[in-house]
Amino acid sequence: MSAAAQKIPAQASSPSGDRLSKRNFSRLAAYIYEYSGIKMPESKLTMLEGRLRRRVRATDTASIDDYCSYVFDGDNLATEGLHLINAVTTNKTDFYREPAHFVYLREKALPTLVGRGIRRVRAWSAACSIGAEPYTIAMELDDYADSKGGPDYGILATDLDTEVLAAARQGIYQKELLEPVPARIAQKYVMQPRDPRRRDVRITPDLRSAIGFGRLNLMDDHYPVGEPMHLIFCRNVLIYFDKPTQRGVVSRLVDCLAPQGYLFLGHSESIAGFDLPLTQVANTVFQRS
Repeated sequence: MSAAAQKIPAQASSPSGDRLSKRNFSRLAAYIYEYSGIKMPESKLTMLEGRLRRRVRATDTASIDDYCSYVFDGDNLATEGLHLINAVTTNKTDFYREPAHFVYLREKALPTLVGRGIRRVRAWSAACSIGAEPYTIAMELDDYADSKGGPDYGILATDLDTEVLAAARQGIYQKELLEPVPARIAQKYVMQPRDPRRRDVRITPDLRSAIGFGRLNLMDDHYPVGEPMHLIFCRNVLIYFDKPTQRGVVSRLVDCLAPQGYLFLGHSESIAGFDLPLTQVANTVFQRS
């Protein structure tokens, strides 16, 4: 077993019990911010402790402080860092979340793109979580193409968290999560279980195959997403970043956006004061110059 894979033996519980010391909270907050851009103020101490307890059990360490020693002092950061980031990321998501965006997509953005001669729309869900957002985008694009005879489309869905990406690829959800999906759309794109007692449903294979899922860190200097995107959804992510980080992320997103393409942000997010080639065309919808 390599040194990087070895565990620090579990020590007796520290005087603080299963609470995080100030020193280790500072180390964790600094690492999380540097790696993911997520701010971790002291007000989130209890939340952080709760999320790390699962990793304490998984690594067979005695307490949260012992877990921090395992990560930072035991040459295990390379292997455990990914699990640590998975544990602290927030993955709130819903189908048809902020529905006004999808009304704008269907009634304004897609007709405009098609009117400009775009035959294949490229869309990117830049923080896809368990997949509700990219599957909602796919439902709208596919249904629009069915009704209008095009355009073709492709969707990229990325997230920092590998666990939610694995769930998204499966496309299996509890029925309750699909309640916001209009009945007509659900009938086309959601498969019901044969056993009526089951509470899970699955997105149809054709829709799943239209989406490529991959891991991407918005803190990276460059986003390797290929050709420019016509639609970028990056919603309810900037709220976890400070202003300089927000500016950097949005700037890099704009670099990936095709001329006259659309950027969708969360309803509580603002880019006021950012010097970027964007024009606001609807509530938290922006178009590149």
